[in-house]
Amino acid sequence: MYERPALERPVLIGAFRGWNDGGQAATLATGYLARLWNAQKFADIDPELFVDFQATRPHVSLEDGATRRIDWPENAFFRARIPGANRDAVILIGVEPNYRWRTFTDLVSDVARDLGVELVVTLGALLADVPHSRPSPVTGAATDPHLVDELGLQLSRYEGPTGIVGVLLDACRRSGIPSVSLWAAVPHYVSLAPSPRAARALCDRLAQLLDVPIDTAELAEAEETYAEQVSEAVSTDEETAAYVAELEKRTDELDLEEHEDLPSGDSLAAELTQFLRERDAENGDDTPREQ
Repeated sequence: MYERPALERPVLIGAFRGWNDGGQAATLATGYLARLWNAQKFADIDPELFVDFQATRPHVSLEDGATRRIDWPENAFFRARIPGANRDAVILIGVEPNYRWRTFTDLVSDVARDLGVELVVTLGALLADVPHSRPSPVTGAATDPHLVDELGLQLSRYEGPTGIVGVLLDACRRSGIPSVSLWAAVPHYVSLAPSPRAARALCDRLAQLLDVPIDTAELAEAEETYAEQVSEAVSTDEETAAYVAELEKRTDELDLEEHEDLPSGDSLAAELTQFLRERDAENGDDTPREQ
């Protein structure tokens, strides 16, 4: 830790490259937030004990065209003031470790507790049967029932293999730190290309969750280019194009069903009137009420 920042009502936002980062959407989103909010690095975790350098190799770069520098895989903490909000952000951007996950997540939760973090939000992205030409769906889950009710999320009922995000949320739970996980769906047929569409969806959902403004105009522009490029690539293969068209049809039908399930204003008013009449009858009050 290079410095101990003084923070106001901090929220920790974290993402990791690897299994939890389909289409690089989660780390793209956190990197975007760090740049948008002019975040400053204040700490990092030494990769020596946690990363297999044969699986995640360090990079060699040249400084001034002469001096060779080794850039090691990094898990770094950044601090930033969230514009338009009376709170700060701690942004953790890194790579899923290969070893000692419990030690690693305990380190992260210790930092969060030491800095007075009020909420941990992890971002993830999964590969799914969704089309690239439609908005990326985002799901939010938490392990604390009270947090689920307060933030309008779902209680996590997932069972199966997990990544570092799941282990970190468990470490936060054991440390008494409220934690939430947001996941965006990324088209599995274009998993290698960075997805600004999913990154934007994560930022938009995060803005709703924290009730803070997040300017995603730059991601929206990149999203249009992304959709055009993927559509062009898909059109070169008839089988893939037909599959994507089927995904689009299925998505549109589901969206239509959700909208059709919403009651109209007239039906809500009629139900309310009926409820009031029945309540008045039960109370022995036959006086008409003005609606």
